[in-house]
Amino acid sequence: VQLQASGGGLVQPGGSLRLSCAASDFALSYYAIGWFRQAPGKEREGVSCILGSAGSTHYKDSVKGRFTISRDNRRKTVHLQMNNLKPEDTAVYYCVTCGVGDTIYNTRYWGKGTQVTVSS
Repeated sequence: VQLQASGGGLVQPGGSLRLSCAASDFALSYYAIGWFRQAPGKEREGVSCILGSAGSTHYKDSVKGRFTISRDNRRKTVHLQMNNLKPEDTAVYYCVTCGVGDTIYNTRYWGKGTQVTVSS
């Protein structure tokens, strides 16, 4: 199973980026897919998760209203639209299989990350 994140880059505060997660040889539609991030010197944290069946979406409090997760099962991709980015959003973002409890957690698969840097 390979989950590959792309779309990261350097953006100014208030700007936008759209991350994509592609899955090869993987029935993406059967899994909840989401995003974790890890900033320098900090622990990894769950950012967002979209469930596989009804497609309900979940977000970390600090990104609610700014980030939107969506999925295209036909193209086997999941997107994270990030608007009004802040310097504290700077991190490596990882595409993962996920679950939702008190927080968003990783369930099994963990893809390679993409760097997001928010700086003026």
